Amino acid sequence: MKKYVITYDIGTTGIKTCLIEIDESMKILGSATAGYGLYVDDETGVKGGAEQDADEWWAAMCSTTRTVFEKVPTVKKEQIEGISFCSAMQGLVLVDKEGNCIRRPMTYMDQRAREEIKKGIAHGFQIAGAEVTKLLKYLRYTGAVSSSVKDPIWKYKWVEAHEPENFKKIYKWLDIKEYLICRASGEFVMTTDSAFATLLYDTRKGHEGWCKPICDMVGVNIEHLPVIKKCTEKVGEVTESAAKELGLAPGTAVYGGGGDASLIGVGAGAVENGDTHIYSGTSGWVGTVCAEQTVDANAMMAAIVGADPESYNYFGELETSNKCVGWVKDHLALDEIGVFLKKYGNATDSLEQIEFNLYDYLEEVIDTAPAGSNGVIFTPWLHGNRCPFEDPNAAGMFFNIKLETGKTELIRAVVEGICFHMRWMLERQEKKVKTSKVVRFCGGGALGATTCQILADILQRDVLVVESPQNIGAVGAAACIAVGMGIIPTMKDVKKLIPVEKVYHPNREVKEVYDKNFKVYQNLYKCNKENFAILNG
Repeated sequence: MKKYVITYDIGTTGIKTCLIEIDESMKILGSATAGYGLYVDDETGVKGGAEQDADEWWAAMCSTTRTVFEKVPTVKKEQIEGISFCSAMQGLVLVDKEGNCIRRPMTYMDQRAREEIKKGIAHGFQIAGAEVTKLLKYLRYTGAVSSSVKDPIWKYKWVEAHEPENFKKIYKWLDIKEYLICRASGEFVMTTDSAFATLLYDTRKGHEGWCKPICDMVGVNIEHLPVIKKCTEKVGEVTESAAKELGLAPGTAVYGGGGDASLIGVGAGAVENGDTHIYSGTSGWVGTVCAEQTVDANAMMAAIVGADPESYNYFGELETSNKCVGWVKDHLALDEIGVFLKKYGNATDSLEQIEFNLYDYLEEVIDTAPAGSNGVIFTPWLHGNRCPFEDPNAAGMFFNIKLETGKTELIRAVVEGICFHMRWMLERQEKKVKTSKVVRFCGGGALGATTCQILADILQRDVLVVESPQNIGAVGAAACIAVGMGIIPTMKDVKKLIPVEKVYHPNREVKEVYDKNFKVYQNLYKCNKENFAILNG
């Protein structure tokens, strides 16, 4: 029997809400998107700040829920079996007892807490940025270490140090989707993957839960941490008041869902041990499913807890991935945009459709430049970098520009730079786990055939793309409901419901030029680390 669910894919700059039919496959019947603000640096009043407005999240969730029903009038609100979530992770959303935000939430991009991390862990004799005794204690209990300035612990400590009146009001510490769960159901919960992402979660068998020794070590009040639930668990029901705002039926089941790092791989069908997927959205990453916890502290990579309790996701992140292509569109491709509008512009097109078509046009443009962009190399570190090196001072650059260099080569170099970074993280992962020779590619970056082919050529591996690769976070959230309702037995069975749509094979003829450029790409950070510190430190 067909089941209907609504899922929310909550990204850095917008939400996509999908009405999904679960049957022999998972089919998106209708979707709606809405944007919201991202407030950085001066807009937050502090260097390195990156904040959002929780009311904007909720307003976007409400408006898009109503819109999907308008788009799919054959499905009524009473037919919805449940709602679930996939969201960006490592946000810090501090709420009072009524569930109201105490201050504007900080996103995973926020890197204001440099002094707090120094005091908390980056002092004395260090390994991989962490004082050695604390590092060992972390690894014993959690299998990972909070040694990034972007980790939520240090944002929490920043609030304690700089906003003591706000700190006194804290009832619970939530992440992004947990805040929306609370607003929809009134429940204060956190799923296992979000709990792990706080790096306060004990992963030892038989001890799973909040880790008091780590909380005590870093100075976190364990009473601020909510009840932990499974990603596939029903955690509450939509309240009367929330139902009126959302346009849902009161009592609709609310499932825990998961973070983007947990569910995007699921939505791409990378669910069995050894499956590797690459995601390119606003941020990007390489993730490989593995059976055991492992950590590479020097590369800031760890096997994180995901939606499947039987496995882990070995994970390395790039802070700005396809966001770099958006930067190109806004700041570099002005001439190309003018040509595009003259050639393809249609007064009846929506802004969303124009944006979508423009990215297609830029794909056509970069396909005219040769592999290797005639030696031009771009580094996609537009908001610092996390893996395989942690440096908030790192920045983007174009390297090896000459008189004959054109804008087309610059634009192609941006896409190649993103793919070079994915290769760097993939090769670093292979030092610890076995990655798959066939990689599943997903996110908005996977919509372009030229980008997919560039990734296959740079990796020299087959690249698989599923239907609607930009929506797979929503599909992963639907998988949580499917498992929770018993429609499928486990997360590993999701792959049967997600067929591959396209396969890209690597071109062996361009391997030499990409290998040469990749070597230079890796050298650029080492050669410029000091320069980044001088300019941005």
